[in-house]
Amino acid sequence: MNQQNRRLGVVMDPISSIKPVKDSTLAMLLEAQARGWEIRYMEQADLWVRDGHLRARTRGLTVRDDKTDWFDLDEAVPEPAGDLDVVLMRKDPPFDMEYIYTTYLLGRAEEAGCLVVNRSNSLRDVSEKAYTMWFAECCPPTLITRSMEEMRAFLADLGSIVVKPLDGMGGRSIFVVHAGDPNSNVIFETITESGERFAMAQQYIKEISEGGDKRILLIDGQPYPHALARIPAPGDNRGNLAVGARAEGRELTARDRWICERVGPVLREKGIIFAGLDVIGDYLTEINVTSPTGIRELERFFGDNIAGLLFDAIEARL
Repeated sequence: MNQQNRRLGVVMDPISSIKPVKDSTLAMLLEAQARGWEIRYMEQADLWVRDGHLRARTRGLTVRDDKTDWFDLDEAVPEPAGDLDVVLMRKDPPFDMEYIYTTYLLGRAEEAGCLVVNRSNSLRDVSEKAYTMWFAECCPPTLITRSMEEMRAFLADLGSIVVKPLDGMGGRSIFVVHAGDPNSNVIFETITESGERFAMAQQYIKEISEGGDKRILLIDGQPYPHALARIPAPGDNRGNLAVGARAEGRELTARDRWICERVGPVLREKGIIFAGLDVIGDYLTEINVTSPTGIRELERFFGDNIAGLLFDAIEARL
């Protein structure tokens, strides 16, 4: 297919609400536009299935690398979603039932020959925090449970742990708990909703204070050779830019590459073309596949066209 005729759909949160200097989706769209792709914009409410066929109200989108004026949208036009060559599923978490329903709808576009990035059923299978269970050799001691009793036993064994919801993002509702903390029971009750929701606990990794929480980007199973280290703000334990962490560019270590060698081929086989691994110290803590970020920051640190690497991988699959 002539590259000039390729059509890209994107499902995302309202483009008017993004932060253009940080937004990885915008980086992808700028790259697609530079390659001559036609871009069609959608939000979740623009999708529907009738008699098994996915249709969408799509709007032509023009993007600019401008922090105050970064897009123009045309009028909405209904069309078969399967007429698009590629759809980027870039809706941010939460990973809730609406998100899951959207992946089922996008599966109908895949059946019609559209490449969905990332593959719709793998977005359901590769639950971002829970999927680390498949790579226990790469991870710190980890517990997933509803049980506050198991949480208390885990804390007693390790002395210091991090607890977080399985469906959170951006550093929200992450707690560091130390043995003897009088608030530990309240934290466990809150994070599990009194035993009604699964939550994750991991050994606290002290290296986060200096080495940060590293984001490693995988493109079709291969790691970009630099990591984005997110160093917690003073007095905070969360390595998330959204809550004030500072960013540094780092070379991948031998251990980082070892982790990527184990995770990358599995994700590639599942059609996860773009993923973000979170690594603290020597340990994998999360596998991010829904809407990974970090492109813009890493491009500024190292001057590479990471979005270009991604579209090379996408075009190789067409």
